[in-house]
Amino acid sequence: MAPKVLVSDKLSETAVQIFRDRGIDVTFDPSIGKDKDKLLEVIGDYDGLAIRSATKVTEKILAAAPNLKVIGRAGIGVDNVDIPEASKKGVIVMNTPFGNSITTAEHAIAMMFAVARQIPEASASTHAGKWEKSKFMGVELTAKTLGVIGAGNIGSIVIDRARGLKMKVIAYDPFLTQERADKLGVEKVELDELLGRSDFITFHVPLTDKTRNILSKENIAKLKPGVRIVNCARGGLVDETALAAALQDGRVAGAAFDVFAEEPATASPLFNLSNVVVTPHLGAATTEAQENVALQVAEQMSDYLLSGAVTNALNMPSVTAEEAKVMGPWVKLAQHLGAFAGQMTDEPIKAVNILYNGVVAEMNIAALNAAAISGLMQTVNPDVNMVSAPVLARERGIDLTTTTQGKTGVFDAYIKVTVVTEERERSIAGTVFSDGKPRFIQIKGINIDAEIGAHMLYTTNHDEPGIIGALGRTMGENGVNIANFTLGRSDRGRDAIALLYLDDQPPAEVLDKLQDTGLFQQIRPLRFEVI
Repeated sequence: MAPKVLVSDKLSETAVQIFRDRGIDVTFDPSIGKDKDKLLEVIGDYDGLAIRSATKVTEKILAAAPNLKVIGRAGIGVDNVDIPEASKKGVIVMNTPFGNSITTAEHAIAMMFAVARQIPEASASTHAGKWEKSKFMGVELTAKTLGVIGAGNIGSIVIDRARGLKMKVIAYDPFLTQERADKLGVEKVELDELLGRSDFITFHVPLTDKTRNILSKENIAKLKPGVRIVNCARGGLVDETALAAALQDGRVAGAAFDVFAEEPATASPLFNLSNVVVTPHLGAATTEAQENVALQVAEQMSDYLLSGAVTNALNMPSVTAEEAKVMGPWVKLAQHLGAFAGQMTDEPIKAVNILYNGVVAEMNIAALNAAAISGLMQTVNPDVNMVSAPVLARERGIDLTTTTQGKTGVFDAYIKVTVVTEERERSIAGTVFSDGKPRFIQIKGINIDAEIGAHMLYTTNHDEPGIIGALGRTMGENGVNIANFTLGRSDRGRDAIALLYLDDQPPAEVLDKLQDTGLFQQIRPLRFEVI
């Protein structure tokens, strides 16, 4: 029997025809995506669901879909899909991470031109029958300094286009290596320097805990007078209230925003300011981009349903069905090891070295590498998946090397990830026990045995009495429950580490209290996607 796919959002007829041509029984009904009750009623009949942003795939929908095997999102954002629940149900979630890149980059360039030459205001004035030629005095882009925050896939396209416009381009990106910066023809700088030197600033980073309000009130005070701000990336990167004040007092000459902290944006501090250009999240809104992502998702879903091939999956490696069952726990371990290393590393990464020991060395190394790199990269870009992560790592000039070897030591198999920066090397190793659960077994050469939880706390200290008491007492007095507690040391009286598995993320004030004890060299909260 042919697999059945429901297309519940607006996809092009060409994309729908791909399903038909591949022998898929496809139902094309864009109205269902906005009718959750109807979707709930019919979803149980389908093996695949192709969507854009209108369809909300909730836990309730997934519970009503016993036959569902794959969800394909035409586009990059999957906020409308409950990925953890889909994983629990064994449903693969795919997206198309690169289909909108050129379109979004071009929109940023267009917005830069628009705010530089006051095009929307001039157009409105002329439409009104006025001829206010002297009122709209703009600035050239040529020879101006463009500060690019985020030099990944989209950011690198903006850099290329801006250099073609003869702009001087500087970039801030924690993952940008000097080698990659040289190849892009961009000067790599720290954030404060970018803020103080740029005539234009454009954002091309995801919204994470590290990037939220990256242009805060404090950072706005560091801006070069007369700068123009462009944001076509994510709402929440900029303090809109503080920016509006800077626009009104003239410190910031103009701004162009396609995204807002609250969307749909019916009100914003930036609205109705004469030196601000705004659009309703049009970054991906071109005929070409919408067609590209629709065709891609149709091909990907068809490949999986007909042959088991997995491409651009957010919750599964690109491996065969036979491999997936055996490799699943090791894939999750590799992701955790990468996530640990990523959360512990603040400076640009030059290289990642991965050692596979024992039986794991005979598995699909490419998929395991992708899992480790995705865990590493997701600390700064949650949209990264196991297919796009290696591409993004290469774009940033990160050198990946792997070593395989037969069984050595007490474990039948283990994976060791080492991250190399200009300043240091940091390594973390783990294994999978017979119960199928990943474990950390070594950090910085110190042996441990740590269960992995969603919320963890890592500390380093000089080996001396009082550490356990300080950790336990501080957590207990502040209502943070410890689910598991692991200690390790290099030798008596020397370097020691602790890894706590907590029920909840520790508040910042609790970490401050630990720091105030003077016992710890390093205190770092960690988060892991544990399903």
